[in-house]
Amino acid sequence: MSQTRKPRRLDRNQRQSAAWGKRLSLRLLILVSMILVSMILVTEAALAQNGEGNGRLVGKFAPDLAPVAARAHSAAANETVQVIVQYKQLPESAQEGRVLQLGARLNHRLGMVKGIALTIPVRALPALEADPEVLSVTVDHPMKELDDTTDLATGMPSAWNAGYNGAGIGVAVIDSGINGSHPDLWNSTETHSRVVYHQDFTGTATSNSSGAQHDLYGHGTHVAGIIGGNGYLSGGNYAGVASGVNLVDLRALDLNGSGSDSTVIAAIQQAIALQSTYNIRVINLSLGRGIFVSYTQDPLCQAVESAWKAGIVVVVAAGNYGRLSVDGSNGFGTITAPGNDPYVLTVGAMKSNGSTSPSAETKASYSSKGPTTFDHVVKPDIMAPGNDIVSLSAQGATLESAYPNELITGSDGNNDYFTLSGTSMATPVVAGAVALLLQENSALTPDQVKARLMKTASKVFPNSTSAWVPHLSQNFTDFYDLFSVGSGLLNMQSAITNTDLAPATVGAALSPSAVVNQSTGAVSLVYGNSSVAAGSVVWGASVVWGASVVWGANISGSSVVWGAALPWNSSQLSAFSVVWGPSTSATSALSVVWGSVKSSADAAFSDAGDDEQ
Repeated sequence: MSQTRKPRRLDRNQRQSAAWGKRLSLRLLILVSMILVSMILVTEAALAQNGEGNGRLVGKFAPDLAPVAARAHSAAANETVQVIVQYKQLPESAQEGRVLQLGARLNHRLGMVKGIALTIPVRALPALEADPEVLSVTVDHPMKELDDTTDLATGMPSAWNAGYNGAGIGVAVIDSGINGSHPDLWNSTETHSRVVYHQDFTGTATSNSSGAQHDLYGHGTHVAGIIGGNGYLSGGNYAGVASGVNLVDLRALDLNGSGSDSTVIAAIQQAIALQSTYNIRVINLSLGRGIFVSYTQDPLCQAVESAWKAGIVVVVAAGNYGRLSVDGSNGFGTITAPGNDPYVLTVGAMKSNGSTSPSAETKASYSSKGPTTFDHVVKPDIMAPGNDIVSLSAQGATLESAYPNELITGSDGNNDYFTLSGTSMATPVVAGAVALLLQENSALTPDQVKARLMKTASKVFPNSTSAWVPHLSQNFTDFYDLFSVGSGLLNMQSAITNTDLAPATVGAALSPSAVVNQSTGAVSLVYGNSSVAAGSVVWGASVVWGASVVWGANISGSSVVWGAALPWNSSQLSAFSVVWGPSTSATSALSVVWGSVKSSADAAFSDAGDDEQ
């Protein structure tokens, strides 16, 4: 490929990212994505009004599968559907034999959720439901990736100066693969790769004629570089967060950046199995899909919870749908799965606006907002830089071939780096930060890591900011409430020096849920089964572990959420009026976001590249 841009030669603590070019195909993809998702949102709103939008099973079927099963008698003989079947007990050969007799094909064994992934004739769904050993049947949903770090903005130099680089910590990257031959992913003496393990779960090719290996899409290598690249080919300009980590490559997305629930679950299952072998303490999930069922009944969410309970910090992208506004929703309620799970650490994206100062960081308008569909969990948990991030390229991969103008030349004269944006890029910033914390104190539990990062996050924000997106000819305004920016911007300078410990018990740092009293209009943030009086601080300077804030209908500007420095007044509470609204609203009492049958088009890569002014 031809050289299109000279790499910046900046000090590591001052490196800037390259800007995206404007492309007609990019604009069209954004518009098509938005139209598709908007159509699906309206469908879900209608279902919610009819009482089918609570995310609960219909018999043994998930809500989005129930309509398919209802027409099983009229389905064509060759019409199939991909599903995940969960059993009351771990399925064995007898259970597998029964579904094979129904004409099903076994795709994956998913022991961690007592399930199997199948491609099964639609006509066979009633027989599957009639099996007394079957607990639930959900769609095996399509999965997509969600698309330089300003280190000063997140305080990374403080951790580096203290000698931390993530050495000895294993990070599992569940993505489109990692090109482990990239020199930036080798050890400090450049004798061997720090990508210590590769496994494919897609069943597709892992190399091509252009020279790409393991990562034919280019997304996973970029993510891996943000976590652990050492900047070898850029004089340190494009180094990642934790340059000493070992990376475990679990490929769940193919050359188009697509996978499914079952490929991701199988990869999570393998990460747990390899935990002790490679000291896997972190899983990075820069991917997501729509929410079709409550997290309590979603096998994908059950999988991330299993990893969390096994002692692995699971860091997940929030999603890139913050610009969607259906019926005036202003982008609220657009968090993707499995970022909707209250256990995991869910990350939204900020942008640097050409500055290395933390105070210059503002929310990227595409970054998804909470609360989550069905369960109203408060997300995202934390924010990190994610816009115009320069990281490693996988030469010959799909993204690099499609967007050659985003390639950057390294010191060897090759196109070694690439620019991407999105919550996919913010997520590995946090995953790398987790590795640094765990190197400092390996005894920290996932809940203690999550709580510390949220408590120490920077909470100084303006009341609102606006971003003009030229190709959409539209201005987007963001308010800095907890559904938009969570606990604040990642601050490693504070996190690495903080010694406060949340309880070590699993679930001690669950993200709270927002609950509305339909009679009084009072809104409460509920942590587990408990709540405390208004004015208390959650994750703030005087942390209330295991509790949260209760608000009445009249919320004053002095209310304290996530710390006193974070403004929260009545003009910024549009999330509440959108989500719960008047009794005549289509979204009354429900966070209505994702469609009931089809997976929405992923707008990550397209939205990620937008120039905001």
